[in-house]
Amino acid sequence: MIRSVVATLAIVCAATSVSAEVVSKSDDAFVLNFEQRVEASPDVILSTIARPAAWWSSDHTYSGSAENITLDLRPGGCWCEGLPGGGVKHGEVLLVWPEQRQIRFEAPFGPLQAMGADAILTMSWADAEGGSSRLFKWTLVVRGAEVGAMADPVHGVMQGAFAGLVRRIEASEP
Repeated sequence: MIRSVVATLAIVCAATSVSAEVVSKSDDAFVLNFEQRVEASPDVILSTIARPAAWWSSDHTYSGSAENITLDLRPGGCWCEGLPGGGVKHGEVLLVWPEQRQIRFEAPFGPLQAMGADAILTMSWADAEGGSSRLFKWTLVVRGAEVGAMADPVHGVMQGAFAGLVRRIEASEP
């Protein structure tokens, strides 16, 4: 059983062109980078990003359901999650620039928020060489006292979110 799971994971990983790495890490900072070619128009990418309930994992929510996550995709907009009697602001939109194919958030997700960390998430999608695909990139830069120890766990959560978003982008193309 375990061998078949490992073999399946190896095949899936080999079949994708996802680049996911901890670019740098120190005691007080880390940088994560994810990128993959996607077969989608810029409009589909932007509209899919705007619907995190469709691609974020319920396992990484306070409420237990990604359906409670909303994103107001305009400067100052909230990446929020509704909770009974309240809610949580996961991030704030800093930049939405469709013409330059870029979005930026201040987004100290999960435990980073409680640590007082500064976290900037930038998403971009440039035309890739050779066709109609885009090179979709996601970079998270985190700074704060002792946040370096969180690089690997945050990388795991962000890698899952990135993969979910890529799957949803590619499934959304008409």
